[in-house]
Amino acid sequence: MARGQITVRAARWSATHPWRAMAMWVVVVIACFAVGSMTGTKESENEGDIGEVTRAENIVKSGNFADPDVESVLITSPSGSLDQAEATKAAGVVIQRMRALGGVAEVAQPMPSPKKDALIVQVTLKDGDGDDRVLPLQDTTAQIQQQYPTLRIEEVGGLSIDKALNETLGKDFKRAEMFSLPVTLAILLIAFGALIAASVPLLLALSAVAAAIGLSAAASQLIPAVDAVNSVILLIGMAVGVDYSLFYLRREREERAKGRGHVDAVEIAAATSGHAVVVSGTAVIISMAGLFLARDAVFSSFAVGSILVVAVAVVGSLTVLPAVLAKLGRWVDRPRIPFVWRLTASKGKPRFWPTVLKPALKHPVATLMIAVVALLAVASPALGMTLKFPGTEDLPRDTAVMKAYDRLTAAFPSTGTSHEVAVRAPANQAPAVKAALADLVKRTQDDKLFAQDGLEEPRVSKDGTVTTLEVATPYEGGSQEARDSLTKLRKELMPETVGKVPGAEYAVGGFVAADVDYAAHTRAKLPLVIGFVLLLTMIVMMVTFRSVVVAVTAIGLNLLSAAAAYGVVTAVFQNTWAEGILDFRSNGAVVSWLPLFLFVVLFGLSMDYHVFVVSRIREAVLRGVPTKKAVADGITGSAGVVTSAAAVMIGVFAVFATLSTLDMKQLGVGLAVAILLDATIIRAVVLPSVMILLGDANWWAPKWLRRKPGKHAIQPPAAPEEERELTPVG
Repeated sequence: MARGQITVRAARWSATHPWRAMAMWVVVVIACFAVGSMTGTKESENEGDIGEVTRAENIVKSGNFADPDVESVLITSPSGSLDQAEATKAAGVVIQRMRALGGVAEVAQPMPSPKKDALIVQVTLKDGDGDDRVLPLQDTTAQIQQQYPTLRIEEVGGLSIDKALNETLGKDFKRAEMFSLPVTLAILLIAFGALIAASVPLLLALSAVAAAIGLSAAASQLIPAVDAVNSVILLIGMAVGVDYSLFYLRREREERAKGRGHVDAVEIAAATSGHAVVVSGTAVIISMAGLFLARDAVFSSFAVGSILVVAVAVVGSLTVLPAVLAKLGRWVDRPRIPFVWRLTASKGKPRFWPTVLKPALKHPVATLMIAVVALLAVASPALGMTLKFPGTEDLPRDTAVMKAYDRLTAAFPSTGTSHEVAVRAPANQAPAVKAALADLVKRTQDDKLFAQDGLEEPRVSKDGTVTTLEVATPYEGGSQEARDSLTKLRKELMPETVGKVPGAEYAVGGFVAADVDYAAHTRAKLPLVIGFVLLLTMIVMMVTFRSVVVAVTAIGLNLLSAAAAYGVVTAVFQNTWAEGILDFRSNGAVVSWLPLFLFVVLFGLSMDYHVFVVSRIREAVLRGVPTKKAVADGITGSAGVVTSAAAVMIGVFAVFATLSTLDMKQLGVGLAVAILLDATIIRAVVLPSVMILLGDANWWAPKWLRRKPGKHAIQPPAAPEEERELTPVG
């Protein structure tokens, strides 16, 4: 027994001081959450430097414009043509009552739509924070609606949409928690057959998530967070927290079943599964750290949240988990679930996995070729992957405010998608800039790529150096027509107008620009991130297994599973055939940030299984077992825990596939499918085929990497005649 290993030393201290270890863990979790509550979360205000859209934002910021929130009250007819007299009368009431509200700065005169089928009254709010500022406006609008039942009077704007979206996301997060917990518990009950054993991994994962959410809020003071970071923490935390506990607990139970005492069982679990947890956690953290290279606020926020929850889960698995297991002893297998317990406790040889392994054991070449060709076929749709940001048109349409938004943009196309033209020039060039922008607007007239009902006038900064103008397009932000209008602005209209003003600096921003530039930014950064992750992961695997071949094999298998996941996400979400199944509307693309984030998450999580399975194979080889038998024994011996861990991950990720937003759906589907393929085809078909074909070459390493005599993997001691019982001193 390698008692000098840090995992073993930590486990022994926790096992002999269980109450202290558990109390310290509770205090740490509460403290982390409390620190986050006190500091609050600092939200990100920019996406980083992602091209021309960032230059446009910087120009606008340099103008120090007042940027008040504006809400629109839309008056239309529920059916038939609009009664102009009644609508005008209702608009007058809207103006009168809105002006009387304390939070309103200005109310504009009503403006008719080009087709005269709607009236709009724009309400400018005073400066303030929070979406709740729209509540008095919404209440007033609802009262006026009751006063004019023959009209449809509704409010829509940025704040009201944000408020509805935040409510939807809040419900989604609660639903994810509500469904992921019972799903996880049910899988763990099947895996262990006992309530306490099933509850331990779940409690550890939840405590890790709670602590990481608090730490993430505190860390946001240095690296600002984005809205979705808590969902990512829950997603990753439940997956790795349960997995790490599962590996540790199953090994501890396995050793106790051989007749070892509680201390020996805990120490062996720490030296084997605990070591695998450290390696796996390190691989996940390295993968997540690769996100920082993207130099993007979203990825940096996701990286911080993911790294924190994985680190906390690893620490918990090595400290409080041994304490809990040592204190519970054999009580961890109580109360037992009838029938399920008999299946999990059965000492008979498994039948399913040996059957699955037969092709790889008997015909490794043919099995490998068929499996790889099948996975490449699954991955092939990724060659046609298109990247887009989800736009307003992709938000759920089951809320009143989004239905109102659709009616608003139909009546007033310029209120939908627009490009933000930003110009910075010397103050003495202000007349020339004004004339150039007027020329630009004139050139957009009668051009079907641009809206013809513009409500915006140019804004000029107080010092006269910065001018902005909203140029609208009647098409949805993710459409090709909207992109074409951006291209025309950037490549043709701006150079021919503003570009001729001496000393003028200009750029085009807005949602469409962010969409196009961010996709290009992601494509440019993806090779850098992939290279970083591959290099460091390979180093970790080489050092862990003292084998170059094992490291290269791990990289290849993980790349194969990631490619297959890309293919599935592309096939599902860039087409319409799965819309009814997953309740979404396809925008013909994959979310721009998904490929990069999906890669690092999959690469990290895949190491969970790879490290665990290869560690068991390596243990057998070091005991002198031939490679072919070691592969068979290692995979069949670890199949139960790997299957259970994969089932937990798939269950958690599948819950996210049911959420409302398109990005969370795609992330959930991508992760669930990838883990399914990874735990089945990759680990039970491709991995054994490769390792059997390589034979002893699996463990090749240059001299500098080889283990020194006496430094081989830990050999569990022979089962003692009598169990050595634990005497807690904590």
